[in-house]
Amino acid sequence: MKPNSGTLVSPVKGPVGQQLDGFGSVTDYRLYGLDGVDKVASGEWFEADDDNAAIEVATQMMDGHDCELWQGKRLVARIPHKRGD
Repeated sequence: MKPNSGTLVSPVKGPVGQQLDGFGSVTDYRLYGLDGVDKVASGEWFEADDDNAAIEVATQMMDGHDCELWQGKRLVARIPHKRGD
């Protein structure tokens, strides 16, 4: 299991939280795909402007598995996969 290829929320590269030419600050996030027993099965790094933008991107990157979104040592969100009707 691996998250789907995602798109960076911000094209800006630079140190975490650094203000860059009108783009605002960006933060590094990690998205971990979990297996059936809540063990990390995959991981992917990306940048986002804030937690809400990161959650939106993480939701798009998921491939039908539960995921956790982290920023450093802080758990931002646990995102369950959408269950079928």
